[in-house]
Amino acid sequence: MAFATLQCPKFLSVLAVAVGAAVASATAAESSGRATRELTTDRPDSTETPFTVEPGLVQLEMSAASWTRDRLDGVRTTEWELAPLNVRVGVTRTFEAGLFVTPHVHRTERVRNGPKETVRGLGDTTLRAKLNFWGNDGGATGFGVIADVKLPTAATGLGNDHTDFTVAFPAAFEVGGGWDGAAMTVIEWAYTDTRHEAAWTNTFSLAREIAPELGAFFELVSTTGVGRHVLLFNSGLTRRLAPNLQLDAGINIGVSRTAPDLGAFVGLARRF
Repeated sequence: MAFATLQCPKFLSVLAVAVGAAVASATAAESSGRATRELTTDRPDSTETPFTVEPGLVQLEMSAASWTRDRLDGVRTTEWELAPLNVRVGVTRTFEAGLFVTPHVHRTERVRNGPKETVRGLGDTTLRAKLNFWGNDGGATGFGVIADVKLPTAATGLGNDHTDFTVAFPAAFEVGGGWDGAAMTVIEWAYTDTRHEAAWTNTFSLAREIAPELGAFFELVSTTGVGRHVLLFNSGLTRRLAPNLQLDAGINIGVSRTAPDLGAFVGLARRF
């Protein structure tokens, strides 16, 4: 069966069973006192953390909703993603597995002085493996490698109907003056019109605590290699409510003409 023909309710039922089993296992592990690291998350910025989830634990990171608006070459595109989530499962002290799912995407395109077209349904699914080289248990720096495989589970019109591959190298470091820095280099092999082509993305992020348990971040994201250069500025807030729970919200602003004009999101991260 082709991935694109998967039925959303059946797919989500299987996913719910898998996540439920993982959460049950992780909750038992946490009760035995194995959650010793500070909570670190891959969201809300685009720069992923090089740090992994401890073995036997599960970390759920998701947006309640995210919204994007773009105007380019006479076409206005508006997209909503409902409850996109990342399930991170600790396997060893330095390795974790991840699963990205977008249960529902709603995209509307309107051509200037022309018709409006709306597409909705399940988004693509991504499988992830992350390995930490150093920094998991302390130190001024951290570094790791991430490998992603994107599976074409999206509804017709919402994906490229092909499997894509990504390798990323995230780094974290102390800047001084209360600031923490992060950067990442990403190489993506994505299918375009007739073949897979490579795109190169670089990110740089600065974050600091601005009040007890309240943080802010500022980020630049640059992508080249396929089509025209795309440059984004992202910013947002994080609020730690408990050692295993964090809320966040932020905006994405297109700096280059080819980037999405504006985006907004609100979400959370919870470790079990």
